[in-house]
Amino acid sequence: MALTLMYITNNPDIAKVAEEHGVERIWVDLEILGKEERQKNMDCVKSHHTLNDVKIISKILKKSELMVRINPWNKDSVNEIENVISAGAKRIMLPMWKTFEEVDTFLSTVKNRVPTTLLLETKEAVECLDDVIKHPLLDEIHIGLNDLHLSYNLSFMFELLTNGTVETICRKLHKAGIPYGFGGIAQIGTGQLPAEMIMTEHYRLKSTRVILSRGFCKREDTDSIQNFEKNFANNMLQFREYESKIDNLSTADYVNNINEMKSIVDEIVEKQGVCHV
Repeated sequence: MALTLMYITNNPDIAKVAEEHGVERIWVDLEILGKEERQKNMDCVKSHHTLNDVKIISKILKKSELMVRINPWNKDSVNEIENVISAGAKRIMLPMWKTFEEVDTFLSTVKNRVPTTLLLETKEAVECLDDVIKHPLLDEIHIGLNDLHLSYNLSFMFELLTNGTVETICRKLHKAGIPYGFGGIAQIGTGQLPAEMIMTEHYRLKSTRVILSRGFCKREDTDSIQNFEKNFANNMLQFREYESKIDNLSTADYVNNINEMKSIVDEIVEKQGVCHV
């Protein structure tokens, strides 16, 4: 098994690089409603993508799927869906949903014209998940760790991996036969919680997709698109090489990995001076 990879960009040159080096899904991000307020104290990328970016990227992709994240469900969502489909979106992602009714209205509006992804990132979404997974139009779910950990008032997003929250959701989705993934992953050998550990946890939980995060390959760290492509290609090679090693891990290896993750996460949370009951 190889994880399906997603990469967020509205830059046509970077999109071409990502596609050429094996990224299966290019992600244009139109979500703006409520995002700045939710993540105002976090070191997160706030995208400023536009509908025109969807049109441009859709014309240059030959193999990769173009996914567009729209805004959380609101009075203008029906028009937004029509616009992104007309602009060339091949998949639509709905963020910040909290009720079965929102999901039902979204899926019924798209009506199988393109595949869909539900971005699960609220505790309310977790609470209504049993009903959502029975929806006949449901395609896949991605668990968003950034906003979900804020929804649970946690101080570090990877607490969701070590406190059982993500595992419980994944087990439920796996049993229902729904494709799923969670969070993002940085370059191999980097990350506050090492990327290798997160990748191993994807395999333990039978996840099939992940976002390549900002820390995977930064355009601003290179002086040209040629050097960016060189770095990106090297990072992809390292990623896939490490991924191939996971196939040979034993159950004991997976247990050791999650235990080591818990130790690192607990230490990070402790240093932040936060105690969770």
